Amino acid sequence: MIEIRQVRTGKEKKDFLHFPLKMYADNPCFVPPLYGDEKKIFSKNYVYNDTCEAVYFNAYRDGEMVGRISGIIQKESNRIRNEKRIRFTRFDSIDDQTVANALFEAVEKWALEKGMDTACGPLGFSDLEREGLLIEGFDQISTFEEQYNAPYYGKLIENCGYKKEVDWTESRLYVPDDEDGSLRKMADYVMQRYNLHFGEAKNVNDFLKKYADPFFDLLDEAYKDIYGTVPFSEGMKKMMISNFKLIIDLRFVAVILDENEKLVCLGLCFPSLAEAIRPSKGRLTPLALFRLLRAIKHPKILDLGLVGVDPEYANRGISTAVSAGLMDMLKNDGIEYAETNLNLENNYAIQNQWKRFKEVKHKRRRAYVKTLKKEL
Repeated sequence: MIEIRQVRTGKEKKDFLHFPLKMYADNPCFVPPLYGDEKKIFSKNYVYNDTCEAVYFNAYRDGEMVGRISGIIQKESNRIRNEKRIRFTRFDSIDDQTVANALFEAVEKWALEKGMDTACGPLGFSDLEREGLLIEGFDQISTFEEQYNAPYYGKLIENCGYKKEVDWTESRLYVPDDEDGSLRKMADYVMQRYNLHFGEAKNVNDFLKKYADPFFDLLDEAYKDIYGTVPFSEGMKKMMISNFKLIIDLRFVAVILDENEKLVCLGLCFPSLAEAIRPSKGRLTPLALFRLLRAIKHPKILDLGLVGVDPEYANRGISTAVSAGLMDMLKNDGIEYAETNLNLENNYAIQNQWKRFKEVKHKRRRAYVKTLKKEL
C-alpha cells in the first residue's frame, strides 16, 4: 500500500530533497542542483513565495520512500495568461505505476481544491528553474541547468492521463570545419548598418551595474510570449545577480548597444559546472569548490544561458552578431563545444540560428498537460 504524506516535518523535507540523490547516485548522467539552493524551497523567505503557492508530497511503501512530487500555482503566470493552471515539478518515482498514480492524484486533488482546472509540467516556479521531462538522450550528461530522469518517467506520466503540450530540443554546437569568417563579415555589416556597437565593462561588478537592470527589462519584453515564462520580480533579479557574480566570465558575454547606448541585445554563456558539481551530490565541499573554481576559470564546455534581443531588432539580422559572438567564444583555447540548453521546437528563429554551426541535437524534453475534472 502506498502512503502519501504532505511534506511538513524536517524529516519529510530531508526525504524530499534526498530522494533523487539516492535514486541516481550511481548514474553518471545525473547532475544535482546545488543542495543549499534546493533547500531554500522550504524557506519562509523563498524568493518565489510572493508570486507562487506550492505543495510537496512524498510517497512511502512500508516506511521506505518510493517517490515525490511538487505542485506549484504560479499566480503571476495565471494572471497574465488568464489561466487556472497548476504546474507539477520535482516528480521522481520508482518504476511503479501505483506510486505515480498516487502522487499525481494527491497534487491534482490539491489543485482542484485551489480552484485550478489544468495541470502541466514538469515546470518550476519560473523558467529559471529546471523544466521539461527528458524523453531522448538518456545516455547524455545533463547540464547543470537541467534535470535528468529515467526513461520510464514518460510512461508513468502518460498513464496518468497527460498528453504532450510542447517539446524542447537541446544541441551541442561546434565551430564548423569550413568556417571562413563570412559570419563575422555579415555581423559587422549589420552592426554598421544600424549604428550598433559592443558594450564594455571593466569587471563583473561593473558589468552588472551597467547592464543588469536593462537586461531584465529586455528579457521581460523578449520572452513575454514564450511558454512557461514569467516577468522578473525584484526577488528573482536579486537572486540572479547573486548567482551571476560567481560564474560570469566576461570572455563569454556579448553586449550590443545602439548609438544612444541603449541595450538592444545581450547574451550570456556560462562555463559548464556539471562535472564539478556531480561528484559531491550538489554539496559545496572544499573539493567541490576547487573543481567549481577550476571549471569557471578553465572551461571546456560552455552552457548557453540567456539571450535577449530587443523586438525592434529581431528581424534586422542581429542574430548574425549573436552567432558570430558565440563562434568567437568557441574559438577560445580549451573550449570544445557549447550546450544550448532548452530551445522550443517551434521557436524557428532560434532553431534556424544554430544551423550556422556544426550542430548535434542530442536531447529532447517534453511538457505535458491534463484537464482536471472534479469527481461527481
